[in-house]
Amino acid sequence: VAARGRLMQELPSGGVMVAVGAAESEVLGLLVGMDSEVGVAAVNGPSSVVVSGAVEAVSEVVSKLSARGRRTKALSVSHAFHSPLMDPVLGGFRKVVEAVSFGAPRLPVVSALTGAVASAGELCSVDYWVRHVREAVRFADVVETLAGEGVGAFLEVGPGGVLTGLAAAVVEDGRAVVPVLRGDRSEETAVLTALAGFHVRGTPVDWTAVLAGRGARRVDLPTYPFQRERYWLTAEPAPAATTPPAADPAETEFWDTVENGGPEALAERLGLAAGAPLESVFEALAAWRRDSRDRATVDGWRYRALWQPRTDLPAAAPTGSWLLVAPDAATAEPYARMLRDRGGDPLLVTVPGPGADREALAALLRDAGAVDGVPVAGVLSLLAVDERDHPLHPGLPSGLAATVALVQALGDLGVGAPLWCLTAGAVAVSASRPVTRPLQALVWGLGRAVALEAPDRWGGLIDLPDPGAGGSAPDERTLARLAAILGGAEGEDQLAVGASGTLVRRLARMARTTAATGTDGGGWKPRGTVLITGGTGSLGGHTARWLAAAGAEHLVLTSRRGEDAPGAAELAAELKESGVRVTVAACDVADREALAALLGTLSGDPAPLTAVVHAAGLPQFTTVAQTTPGELAAVVSAKVAGAVHLDELLADHDLDAFVLFSSVSGVWGSGSQAAYSAGNAFLDALAEHRRSRGLAASAVAWGPWAEGGMAADGGAQEYLRRSGLPSLSPALAVSALRLALDRDETAVVVADVDWPRFAPSFTIGRPSPLLADLPEARAALAATIEADGVTPGAGATAAADLVRELAALGPEDRHDLLLDLVRKEAAAALGHPATDAVEPDRAFRDLGFDSLTAVELRNRLGAATALKLPATTVFDHPTPSALADALLRALLPADADDTGKDTAGDDTGTDTDTETESAIADMDLDHLIELALGDSEA
Repeated sequence: VAARGRLMQELPSGGVMVAVGAAESEVLGLLVGMDSEVGVAAVNGPSSVVVSGAVEAVSEVVSKLSARGRRTKALSVSHAFHSPLMDPVLGGFRKVVEAVSFGAPRLPVVSALTGAVASAGELCSVDYWVRHVREAVRFADVVETLAGEGVGAFLEVGPGGVLTGLAAAVVEDGRAVVPVLRGDRSEETAVLTALAGFHVRGTPVDWTAVLAGRGARRVDLPTYPFQRERYWLTAEPAPAATTPPAADPAETEFWDTVENGGPEALAERLGLAAGAPLESVFEALAAWRRDSRDRATVDGWRYRALWQPRTDLPAAAPTGSWLLVAPDAATAEPYARMLRDRGGDPLLVTVPGPGADREALAALLRDAGAVDGVPVAGVLSLLAVDERDHPLHPGLPSGLAATVALVQALGDLGVGAPLWCLTAGAVAVSASRPVTRPLQALVWGLGRAVALEAPDRWGGLIDLPDPGAGGSAPDERTLARLAAILGGAEGEDQLAVGASGTLVRRLARMARTTAATGTDGGGWKPRGTVLITGGTGSLGGHTARWLAAAGAEHLVLTSRRGEDAPGAAELAAELKESGVRVTVAACDVADREALAALLGTLSGDPAPLTAVVHAAGLPQFTTVAQTTPGELAAVVSAKVAGAVHLDELLADHDLDAFVLFSSVSGVWGSGSQAAYSAGNAFLDALAEHRRSRGLAASAVAWGPWAEGGMAADGGAQEYLRRSGLPSLSPALAVSALRLALDRDETAVVVADVDWPRFAPSFTIGRPSPLLADLPEARAALAATIEADGVTPGAGATAAADLVRELAALGPEDRHDLLLDLVRKEAAAALGHPATDAVEPDRAFRDLGFDSLTAVELRNRLGAATALKLPATTVFDHPTPSALADALLRALLPADADDTGKDTAGDDTGTDTDTETESAIADMDLDHLIELALGDSEA
């Protein structure tokens, strides 16, 4: 430690460190091409990062962040620690560390370098400690890992509460996070307060030992009655007995064998020779039980999307003015005629040439009368059928880019009419109507995300039969069914229409397994060479270990950085120890020529290429409204371009398996991940498309994985867990992958869904027919309705009633109505039985709000008003009265100034901080930065 400090201080002065209120992913996007000058020095929370490096480079990054509205604050430091400016000392420090003798730790250590539990090999490695000087301090990941390992209480041992505040922003589920000392209190008071903090949160404290020798004694409570408010915590009554869950089929088969099959049949089921000794039977039973339990868990994770007829939709007609947006007039004409024939008024908007952006779309819409003309009843988009490349972003379909721009332009213009997007051949309805246009499936993934981000102005997705090369118009029966949907779909928002009928999309469970052991020798077995794109990443690494153990002879792991990727060398060494040949290649599979060259090197391999696992991809946490064409192209390309190139270059290979790692975001959508959802929906469609061509294909739409994956950064795993999507155990996820390949399944969803949490949160903005036939989701939603008396998706109706009530009142009465609402919801968030305890002009901090209750109040007010409020709402408007004024400005902007209240500093409305909304409902950012700098206490 002393040598490290001395070497750092010997560096020339210079460099800066700045704390920024942004997510790591956003900051990293600004550091491209500046790796030698600036880097991320610390990741302290979901939206709390420290940037460190040369003055000019850091200033450039900070200026860009400030322009986006991110808060920044320079740190008082002598050097730019954990940055490229530390590189000159690394050699000298390596020599110091090489002279140190290491011993294996006796207790588990969570590394601030990796954010994960460190192995003895890591902690005894010279490279580890050298990297410690240079790379980022991943404090937020450390806290997440500890929470994931079951740590229920955190105690900061130090002179203040800086780390406590940072940790509390990461674990927002009520765990005790307590500092042992405070700068504003005596040590005795601080320590006792810390112990009390643990005690009230359920952590056992030995008070006898704490108070020994202090003359402490028990005292009687006062004999006078307390204020007539009850504070005792009452346990919820136990739920009434319900129908027991259905028995596991495997267990049923096993016990039937025990009862009726005799010793020989039991031995066969356990995989033992007849007459095996009792000890072997016990070992086999234990193994069988473990396998059975794991299989039951995996079975509970497996779902699929299917299509079923809907014959009872009303024969309504689309009336009023409809914006008809198409790549050209000829494409639009059949649909314009459909609208005119039924009394509708089509307002044609043609998008000339690919590459139109949101400003160009907004101008076209405005010219068509979308703003100043008659009210628009609906928007019908045909843009998805344009599969031409975007002129500035090769590989990005113009139809997808134009649809994103259309969503943005409609929002910019304030057009609230529902948007319906048409595709042709994008979904696999049946064996007779397979996917023929997988690129158009990108818009299906996009639409599922838009439905979550802008539920009040989303109509849905409709797939028509592929017209084929001739491009013929849909027949009259198809157009009639399409018109009926546009006239009144009764909430259905994912439909497929054809001459034979209308079908709707539903989520269903996959059939459960019934084999007793799953080790009967059947199923898919890896052989020869297996190519894994994204093979040095977390998911790719877990898959590679399984393939090596299962019989693959040669594993080819690709990533953009190849052997320079973090952990690549260690993974390759581990795999080689198992006896498999390993090639780690630097290859961007989105680059067709580079991929073709790599595949060319495998053509003469003695172990022929037999399988491909496409696990490459980029994460995204940006709302649709703020997604740029460049970001859309980058995220989509990582998933789509690589898959397209693999499909085309290996079309004549007789592969045993062609596995595509997709995501649940493509199956049911994910807010702030529209591009990512689009790319994953394409992978599912490509698997269906390959199957229809007689080629091997399996797409697995994963829920979040533990120990890595796209949801591992920025507090997303904890956010998803609280939302009802806990992370999958990698070992069991690999078992699910094996099962999908054993069964030769084309598309399967693998996710651990906590339906009582997930279903209500997923449908909070609008009902989801996708979940309508899933018993667990129906039960969860029914329980929510019974408990709250509110139908999911009904928030907009309640908000509309609130706005009408406000409009009918005078200025002061409007303020009073919203103040009553704020006080009511604040009291509920704090657990007060009445609003008297919430004084209008008292600061929320003084009322007892912390990061958790602030987020709860934000959620309550958002549900009551239908406004998308920032997580920092309580701190941006620090009193109930100020917050009521801000809500009034957002709900009645034209009349807000009539109140005479101060309107400065308003940032409450429908636009939210992108990173806050996409990653995790974060705590007050100003307070978090103050904590990081030690300027205040948690």
